[in-house]
Amino acid sequence: MGYQEKKEIVLKELNRSLGEVDAEKVEQFVAMICSAEQVFVTGVGRVLLMLKAFAKRLNHLGISANYVGAVNEPAITEHDILIVGSGSGESVVPLEIMKIAKEYKANIIHIGSNQRSSMSDYEDLFIRIPCSTKLALEDEIKSEQIMSSLFEQSLLLLGDIVAMMIVEKKNIKDMHTLWKMHANLE
Repeated sequence: MGYQEKKEIVLKELNRSLGEVDAEKVEQFVAMICSAEQVFVTGVGRVLLMLKAFAKRLNHLGISANYVGAVNEPAITEHDILIVGSGSGESVVPLEIMKIAKEYKANIIHIGSNQRSSMSDYEDLFIRIPCSTKLALEDEIKSEQIMSSLFEQSLLLLGDIVAMMIVEKKNIKDMHTLWKMHANLE
């Protein structure tokens, strides 16, 4: 099987996984981001990379966003949200960060696959991307891709979809104006 066949597998799987995301919950997600003073993201490995890309895009949209652990990370407050990416919902470090964020009364959004995870007790909003995880639950979308690639890809694309929704909600008409917040030391 070559490139064309692999591309079709990936696109078909992405269409299915994103098609199963609850649109109403995504609307809530957008509203929560737009009403927060600051957005924080956390995850592990490739999931964290996808969320860092999302945080960067939020900054382009004029929304203060940081990743947990950044050298310039500010304090989280009750006016902020923490976005946690964890397919299994059992990742130890993000779970502990959720607990700390709850102590500071921040709102928590968990994007994952496992609806009954250890993170359930701490999340204010759960957005399910029902992709294969290390738990191999029965109701997950089985993927032909490597490990949790489908979840990570879906997370990145969900972030881009949410960014488009934020542009519409904030009534940003001239997309060229966003470049003023893009890195310019490149």
